[in-house]
This record gives sequence, structure tokens and C-alpha cells, in this order.
Amino acid sequence: MLILLLPLLAVLLPGSNPANGVQEHTSFQVIQISFYANQSWAQNQGSGWLGKLQTHGWESESGTIIFLHTWSRGNFSNEELVDLELLFHFYFIGLTKEVQNYASQLQFRYPFTVQVRAGCELLSAESPRSFFQVAFEGSDFMSLQDTTWLPAPEGGDQAQKVCDLCNQYEGIKEMAKSLVKNTCPRFLLGLLDAGKMDLQRQVLPEAWLSSRPSPGSGRLLLVCHVSGFHPKPIWVMWMRGEQEQLGTKEGDILRHADGTWYRRVSLEVAPAEAAGLSCRGRHSSLGDQDIILHGGHGLSMSLIAVAVMAPLVLLAVLVLCCKKRW
Repeated sequence: MLILLLPLLAVLLPGSNPANGVQEHTSFQVIQISFYANQSWAQNQGSGWLGKLQTHGWESESGTIIFLHTWSRGNFSNEELVDLELLFHFYFIGLTKEVQNYASQLQFRYPFTVQVRAGCELLSAESPRSFFQVAFEGSDFMSLQDTTWLPAPEGGDQAQKVCDLCNQYEGIKEMAKSLVKNTCPRFLLGLLDAGKMDLQRQVLPEAWLSSRPSPGSGRLLLVCHVSGFHPKPIWVMWMRGEQEQLGTKEGDILRHADGTWYRRVSLEVAPAEAAGLSCRGRHSSLGDQDIILHGGHGLSMSLIAVAVMAPLVLLAVLVLCCKKRW
């Protein structure tokens, strides 16, 4: 089936042209975070990601997949999606039981966290790459290579023991291999096809500056706002000439109701240091052009507004006073 879909990949990913909006989304991965508090309580979280864009969630209570976009089902049938849903549901149940059963034997000390990253990457039409990696407490622990679990050097003897145990389950290894090598590339291609209109959408950002005194410090907080852009990836930084300001604080990228995004970055400086600063932004919709807002210009806009509005307000007061006298 994958061979039949490879021509579609060649159309969606022509060469390595960075202007192609889909080029950023050449991988799909499922991320699992499992927290084991004690022998009887554990919590599993799951999510699906197309590149850096989250496309799926996991409802652990009901054991169902959450589709975050209208095209998140790709080209899979309802039957195929139900099968995957059941597979993940029983996987989480079985994994939790097995980990709790062997935790003492494998010298896992509660509480602990297990992270799993599994998926595929389409480097070209001819060479999809798959991966299945496990981390323990944030460090590499083991990975599936073809149909063999291999320990990571950081995992030590503990990882080797877990691999020896997991390698006994031939059926599970074959299923895991099939999911990342066959199912994943086919699902990824379906996502790229179903979501290409949204993924290739380019919307220019709007940007503006604001400032206010930083409470209790006698310093000035400069804020650069960038809004209404799509796709999500963006770079924004406070600069002095060509030098990035290390004190820049980046806020989260927030989603608007229309599917575009917003980000703010801030920098706290002494008032005398504000002159000469600029906010610079880069986004795919701008091509080779950067957004550049100069701090002095942005801060003077409020003064210009006051200068324009003050005469108008004064004129309105005079007119009212004259009307009352007449």
C-alpha cells in the first residue's frame, strides 16, 4: 500500500523547496507520557503530532482519540480508526499492568515517569524512516530496532533487563514494527493530502510595540506583539543592531479562533537603554523579508496620538461652551 502512495508524496514534497508549506510537516509521531505514582495508581497521556503541529489527543477516561482538526482523520476509514483506538486503549491498560507487576523486580522506584516517542518521517518519496524510542525519567532508555529492543547506553543494566524481558514477546514486537513502518507512513500521507489546504495556508503577520513601567524596578518593559500569522512556526527577537538581546522573554504561541496565531516577546531594560532597540520577526509568509519594528518609533506612536487628539478634544470643548452661551 505504501508503494502505491509514494507518487503522492512526490507531489506533496517536491524536492526540498523551503517555500512549500507542507515541507515543515514531513513527520508524524505519537508521544506518550505515563506517570506511575505507586503500585496501584498510574496516569497515561497521549498525543499525535504532524511535525510541530498537534493533530490528535487522547481521552484516557473513555479510551478515545481526539481529532483536533477537521482533516485529522486523514484518509483512514472509520473502521481503521476504531481498530487503532482499541489498540491504543488495550495497550495503555496492558502496559500499566505489566510495569506495575515488574516494577519491583526491575528496581523501579516510585514515583517515576516513562516517555515514549514513536512514528515515522518521510525524508523523500523513496526513504521513509521509522522510530520507536523509550525514555525513563527523561533519559534515553531503549529503542526498537527492526524487531529487537536495544538498551540505550544511559539505561545501563536496568535497560538491558527490560529489553531482555520485552524481546520475549515476538507478536508485540512485530505489531510495533508494522505500526511505525507501514501504518504510520500511510497515515502521514493521508494527513498531508487531507490537510494540504490548511497546511499550505500562508497569512502575513501584523506586528506592533507597546511599553509600560516594570512595577517596582524603575525599568521599562518593552513588548513586541505579532498576530494573525499562519502557519505556526515563527521567530521573534529583540535586537540591538544585529545582536540578539539575551534577556528577551518569549511567550507561548497562542491560537486565534480563525486558526491563526499570536506571540508576544518582552524585554526589560533601563529607560535610557530603550533607544536603538528593535523587534525583528521572521515567518514563512514573508519570504526573505523580516519584520523590523524600531523601539523608538513604536514608543513615539502614543505621543503622536496624544498630539493629534488633544487639539480635537479642546476644539470639541470650545464648541460645547459656545453653544451653551448662545
